[in-house]
Amino acid sequence: MRNYLDAKLMAKQLRERLAEKSIELGHGECLELVASQFGYADWNMLAARIALTKRRDADGETGIRFKAAAPILRIFSRDKAREFYLDYLGFHLDWADAPLTANAGPAPQYTQISRDKLVIHLSEHHGDGSPGAACWITMKGIDAFHAELAAKEYPNMRPGIEPMPPRLRVMEVIDPFGNRLRFGEFTSRRIREDGSPV
Repeated sequence: MRNYLDAKLMAKQLRERLAEKSIELGHGECLELVASQFGYADWNMLAARIALTKRRDADGETGIRFKAAAPILRIFSRDKAREFYLDYLGFHLDWADAPLTANAGPAPQYTQISRDKLVIHLSEHHGDGSPGAACWITMKGIDAFHAELAAKEYPNMRPGIEPMPPRLRVMEVIDPFGNRLRFGEFTSRRIREDGSPV
């Protein structure tokens, strides 16, 4: 689909199509028409927008953009964090400033874990988050994830999936440090309090 960056090409094609019907408009007039269709007062305004976009793209300076957030969750035991996040939830260890084991030394641990596009930072540093934080995680495949967790031999957690009408299902897990991870999947159909479709 064309956008405002294709305005010159669109004006050229408009001029050619009109010429086929014996309607003669100059290229400048066609540029003005295209600018108007994109909601600009005139071609000069649209041309300035195109130039700015191209300059930003060339410079790599595209303005303010947010990519993703990585919550920082406070942990107090490396072994319990590894058992819960890696072994139970199936996250992967991306990096750590020290091994995620109890005998890694006295320095506070700071590490990144991930699963698919979800990234979480775990920290033993004072001031990096408070125990009992809550994280909302939008996902797809909540039933498969629930079945995966139910099949594991983790003694401290047996989460269920709760319906949250009109179109949301949520599974909450609580880590050994009191942090809550709420995994939510939006449904295509409306649901009732009991989870049945409307």
